[in-house]
Amino acid sequence: MATLLLAPAVVCTGLCAGFMLVFLTGVMPALARLTDDGFVTAMRRINEYVPRAVFLTVLLGVIAFPAAAFPVPVPVAGRTDAQTWCVLAGLACAVLNHLVALGGNIPLDNALARDPGGDPSAARAAFENRWNGFHRARTVLITAAFGLFTAAAVL
Repeated sequence: MATLLLAPAVVCTGLCAGFMLVFLTGVMPALARLTDDGFVTAMRRINEYVPRAVFLTVLLGVIAFPAAAFPVPVPVAGRTDAQTWCVLAGLACAVLNHLVALGGNIPLDNALARDPGGDPSAARAAFENRWNGFHRARTVLITAAFGLFTAAAVL
């Protein structure tokens, strides 16, 4: 049972880590080359379209599947101590990833959305570097979670 729940945890976490990495290494560097107005407009559109059902389902699965797998009793799950610790550490990384987004990226996204007629230079200055810092942290956390869940699945 735990393995059946761990497999979708690996898939969801891998998809999320891939998305975060592409955003970190491709999307944000491309957006950095835009004018202030272009950058602010692009980020607003991205923030309108990314949080849709498929993305939110994957994001929920990052927490829900390993959380459901963890309490399955060891004799039933056939889990080793190493697997248990990998799942627990991966779950901690995944939860921290979500907390960084909730406490850092999402408030910045919301602030950017609330000021549609303001000065794009000021909006970008208040947003870009802070958002990128939070995004780097959550990319590291979700990638670590993916590695830990994968390790638990193959140990």
